[in-house]
Amino acid sequence: MNYAKRIDKLQAILRRQKVDALLVSQPENRRYLSGYTGGDHGIGETSGLLLIPARGRVHLLTDFRYRLQAEQDVPWATVLLYPKGLLKLLPQLLPDLGISSLAFESHYTLHATAARLGELLGKAGIATVPLKGVVEKMRLIKDDDEIACIRRSVALNEEVFQEIFPAIRPGQTEIETALAIEAAMRLKGAEGPSFPSIIASAERSALPHAVPSAMQIAKDRPLTVDMGLILDGYCSDMTRTFVPGKADAKFLELHRLVRRAQLAGMRAIRAGVRASKVDRAARAVIADAGYGQAFGHALGHGVGLAVHEDPRLSALNNKQLRAGMVVTVEPGVYLPGWGGIRLENMVVVREDGCENLNTDSTWLDV
Repeated sequence: MNYAKRIDKLQAILRRQKVDALLVSQPENRRYLSGYTGGDHGIGETSGLLLIPARGRVHLLTDFRYRLQAEQDVPWATVLLYPKGLLKLLPQLLPDLGISSLAFESHYTLHATAARLGELLGKAGIATVPLKGVVEKMRLIKDDDEIACIRRSVALNEEVFQEIFPAIRPGQTEIETALAIEAAMRLKGAEGPSFPSIIASAERSALPHAVPSAMQIAKDRPLTVDMGLILDGYCSDMTRTFVPGKADAKFLELHRLVRRAQLAGMRAIRAGVRASKVDRAARAVIADAGYGQAFGHALGHGVGLAVHEDPRLSALNNKQLRAGMVVTVEPGVYLPGWGGIRLENMVVVREDGCENLNTDSTWLDV
């Protein structure tokens, strides 16, 4: 990854914003800008923050636990430890670096932390400036290296599914299936799942974000498997709905309907098209068949270092898609008491259409 190019671009943005530096705390933004792989234990316990000046050398601020990892991952940055905490270090460090205004990620920083930061830095004559979504906007368009990473993540995710599928059988619990999938991910080299796997059998498949339960997988009933993994920092996300056993006419009808909606959405994707138009293209197929009320979520979302990021393929998003964006296309039909069907692929937005990153359609065309 060309981290120097990303830092240069961000520094130019900071100069236009007329702030001296940005403190980057959001984990995916931190990794995007530096390659630092340290993991956070929730928003209240960080493995490090990037201090990026509008001009000059980047600093990675961390504690003793992550020193070696920081030095290995980001050898081109200055690694500084804060043995007494970040809020003790900054009032001493920033004046030495000539920083009189510090921007912070207001959408990720805890309110209490921001208030305390403003109080302490204010005493040192340093202004704090809330900034929102600056790095996220940079992450919207994936470069060739990122798309290659995502392509590998998608391929490995499909490989895991193909390996686990023959072992999925009636009587096995949803939890057992989820554990088998996530263990296979790890054994095949993934950093881990990109989200907790969704395994939902029979009527529970009507829950779009069902948590795997001790329920046994039912024979001849819908089974939804929504899974994704992280490989080299980049996420994949895929959903397949199928029947362990024999599918009845209703399942086949609805599965084919959802597949037609997915294809309609994919055909609508190209650079310059508004995200809301793509959502409408898929939604119209389901609505025209009389199931409009059974498709209540957006059509898709961006995927990259985070499994859910912009852009959203939603009726509420009127922004134009741009070449290089990576999004999911995942229409669904959910019928309480019967079950649900969702099919999800990942695509790259191109100037003249989209590139489907999922190569195996065996489970889509029934």
